[in-house]
Amino acid sequence: FDGDQMAVHVPLSLEAQLESRVLMMSTNNILSPANGKPIIVPSQDIVLGLYYLTIERDGEPGEGMAFVDVGEIQQALDAGAVTLHSKIQARFRDIDENEKDIVTRVQTTPGRMLLGEILPRNKNYSFDLINRLLTKKEVTNVIDEVYRHGGQKETVIFTDHLMGLGFKYACKAGISFGKDDLVIPKAKEKLVSETEDMVKEYEKQYQDGLITQGEKYNKVIDAWSHCTDRVADEMMKIISSEDPGKPVNSVYMMAHSGARGSAAQMKQLAGMRGLMAKPSGEIIETPIISNFKEGLSVLEYFNSTHGARKGLADTALKTANSGYLTRRLVDVAQDCIIIMDDCKTKSGVTVAAVVEGGEVVAPLSDQILGRTTAEDIKDPPTGKILVKSGTLLDEETSLIVEKADVEKVYVRSVLTCDLKDGVCGKCYGRDLARGTPVNLGEAVGVIAAQSIGEPGTQLTMRTFHIGGAVQRGAVQSRVEANLDSKIQLKNCATVKNSLGVQIIMSRNAEMSLVDTQGRDRARHRLPYGAKLLVKDKAKVNRGDKIAEWDPYTLPIITEKEGIVNYVDLVEGLSVIEKMDEATGIASKVVVDWKQQPRGADLKPRITLRDKKEQILTLDNGLEARYFMSVDAILSVENGQSVNAGDVLARIPRESAKTRDITGGLPRVAELFEARKPKDFSIISESEGRVEFGKDYKNKRRIVVVPSDTNLEPMEYLVPKGRHISVQEGDYVEIGDSLMDGSPVPHDILRILGVEALAEYLINEIQDVYRLQGVKINDKHIEVIVRQMLQKVEIVNGGDTTLLVGELIDRTEFDEINTETKSKKGKIAEGIPVLQGITKASLQTRSFISAASFQETTRVLTEASVSGRIDNLVGLKENVIVGRPIPAGTGAIMNNFREIAAGRDKELSFLHADEDEDEDEEIQEETAEISDSSTEAAPTEGAE
Repeated sequence: FDGDQMAVHVPLSLEAQLESRVLMMSTNNILSPANGKPIIVPSQDIVLGLYYLTIERDGEPGEGMAFVDVGEIQQALDAGAVTLHSKIQARFRDIDENEKDIVTRVQTTPGRMLLGEILPRNKNYSFDLINRLLTKKEVTNVIDEVYRHGGQKETVIFTDHLMGLGFKYACKAGISFGKDDLVIPKAKEKLVSETEDMVKEYEKQYQDGLITQGEKYNKVIDAWSHCTDRVADEMMKIISSEDPGKPVNSVYMMAHSGARGSAAQMKQLAGMRGLMAKPSGEIIETPIISNFKEGLSVLEYFNSTHGARKGLADTALKTANSGYLTRRLVDVAQDCIIIMDDCKTKSGVTVAAVVEGGEVVAPLSDQILGRTTAEDIKDPPTGKILVKSGTLLDEETSLIVEKADVEKVYVRSVLTCDLKDGVCGKCYGRDLARGTPVNLGEAVGVIAAQSIGEPGTQLTMRTFHIGGAVQRGAVQSRVEANLDSKIQLKNCATVKNSLGVQIIMSRNAEMSLVDTQGRDRARHRLPYGAKLLVKDKAKVNRGDKIAEWDPYTLPIITEKEGIVNYVDLVEGLSVIEKMDEATGIASKVVVDWKQQPRGADLKPRITLRDKKEQILTLDNGLEARYFMSVDAILSVENGQSVNAGDVLARIPRESAKTRDITGGLPRVAELFEARKPKDFSIISESEGRVEFGKDYKNKRRIVVVPSDTNLEPMEYLVPKGRHISVQEGDYVEIGDSLMDGSPVPHDILRILGVEALAEYLINEIQDVYRLQGVKINDKHIEVIVRQMLQKVEIVNGGDTTLLVGELIDRTEFDEINTETKSKKGKIAEGIPVLQGITKASLQTRSFISAASFQETTRVLTEASVSGRIDNLVGLKENVIVGRPIPAGTGAIMNNFREIAAGRDKELSFLHADEDEDEDEEIQEETAEISDSSTEAAPTEGAE
């Protein structure tokens, strides 16, 4: 089409034909190896046809008729006595548990009965499976069920029939798309004018100096994005409403069925286009009020061109990036192969449902499906064993576990597999592409790498569909109860402010909603400075507001009443009065006092004093002093008296930027490369109280004093001007963040260990993909993380030849230690090291594989200087030297070789006992044979 060239590979030999047939033919690949869901799924016209076929409507001709079989229904349809959507009763021929034919009476529509004709009969599912409105998602579930219970052949035939039916009825439906199908809601004008009034009000507040420029910007953008959503909801209400006698809106059918288009696109066609982003990612304050049906004004059109241009430019750049990520992933994981059934390890990882903002994003049953249990799963109330240890969890058992309200499950994982090279089948679990336990010799590393890399290319292409239209919900600013429950607060200190409202004073306050059985159903972090609207242990109903806060500013709040006293807040040095040109009102803003030489020793803070000018002491025994950070806006005057819970100053947070998936692909790469994030946070290595030590040049010193007096206090240096998220006197736990930003993966590994690191990486990477609605199974990410954790850094050499600070492979490390132990020597100690995927690929044991990846000359010269040996264990090195790869058939052959070599060895020893004379010769032969088996080279001896 555009002059691209491609190579064609023709399988010539019989074996090659057989292999291509079995492994590559489309009918043998029904499930996706990335997430275990069907990959053969109808799309576009077919989905639309099936959706149309399964619609049920009131008031159609022939409602309430009863039919004996599909023949009768077909006759009635042809005669026009019923339509496809009439509510009727009919007989469905099914089979029961014992495979006997039975007839059930169902409440359904003629369209669904036609679909029921092609559904394979099975005792495990009934007509209910398709007796509903089928969207693309539902069709996927139907195909999944048919595959799980009916097997491959049935599924393939069924999907083929689905295709025929879908196309036929998409054609018969005659669904078209005209401009009258896009209905602009009447409420739009009212909503827009309301929002305009609100914006004017914010403008006025800004003119009067009540809020700053940044706060105004945030509020305006919030108001407009709220308005856009409301208009879109109104439009969806009108479009999706059903009037008997009127046909269903065709645009709505296309979007709702999942055939084409989305609510976001309909919003731009018939709602309002909404806010746009500048190329820099900031949001333009004036939204586009028109939609495409009304047409854009010249200015609006100009504003919206940013987004379209940016999308096209990004696409070209990001395709290459995504391909490079896949290549690095494949390279790091290529030698991860299933080489054994069970390594018999007792360890594993804990898996729980993924909850975000009180909503369950991924239920527990999805998370544990296809995993092997590492210990018995017990029913929480009774303690009865639900699932024994070592069971591969299938659909049924994982649902049983979820229904029993088990919170976390301990499962085997490739991260904790004990094998030296490769992983075992039990730790890996189910082969997602087949729904069975994984086979020996499966190259799970390559599958993992491609499952993670492949959506990367999709993610990259998908940005410019929305143009620059901003997809940012209002930031979370309150917590509501999502079920009737009782409230439990954890480390939650509060004070009452002058209005009598409870204000949360602790930094790590948590609130859980507990149901009648006393189980936690939802957990929320409550931020510092939030207004708490209920009491501890109080009962709340669904939808009650529990706490609310301003998401755009971080307050600094008093704990006692007293008189404000500025310390080191010197006018013109650490504080300046910013006159706002627009309003003529001055606000006091803390500026970076380090810029001037006079300000080097200042520590701007506010202290509270009593009537006698003495500094107040707080309940925790520390003085009442509050340090100010750069950009803080002071809310009180010097000498003013304040009550507990009043705001002394507020620190504005970053204004909202649109996070395109551009944040996505680079973020995934950053995590896999284990780089330090740009604005990283420091996490505490010990638990204890926070104190601020003496400042150092342009860094602030945070000291964490442990409650155990035998331990040394830990010191951290934080760059000035970065916002510190703890206050003096706060109590921190191990792993708590001391400042804003994302933690450094290496720190998590060092302080919290391997499991915490894996959990962090999996969650962060999954967040990026989830944002795009891409599903990837956790185990793929685990495989890559396992490869990143191959090396150990030596801390203490013991009696071995290892040096302190040396990086060595974990397997070599274990071997050396075992050897030293057998000689009664002191073993070496090491700590696990996290390497990025590029570094891990270059430092792999095989120098051939490393040389074929990057920096060929350097890798080869280093290998030759140190006289390295390549044992040819991975896939790449074998391909390069032209030997069969150790996956699939090759893995089995390797096993045979090893067994054969072992037998030869035994035989030769037996002969050696009988014939002492021929001793030497035989031993030479044995040595040759064992060599050939370790290198797995096809020499005559081994064969």
